[in-house]
Amino acid sequence: MTYGFTAAYIKVPEGYIGFVEELPGANTQGATLEEARSNLVEAVDLVLEANRTLAKESLVGEDVIREPLTPTGT
Repeated sequence: MTYGFTAAYIKVPEGYIGFVEELPGANTQGATLEEARSNLVEAVDLVLEANRTLAKESLVGEDVIREPLTPTGT
């Protein structure tokens, strides 16, 4: 079984707040549920990209082995 993220949405007077339970910092809002969903996908992409950039910058000059990783879940 492959592992994915869990999106959670909360209805608020302004629309919806969305976040990913397993990925701190991946959160957003939208006037509609569809907008919140779309915004959350973008937020996840941005958080992952930022984390990759920060990791690469902090490891400059290090002998690092990088390889794909696919979690299987629990």
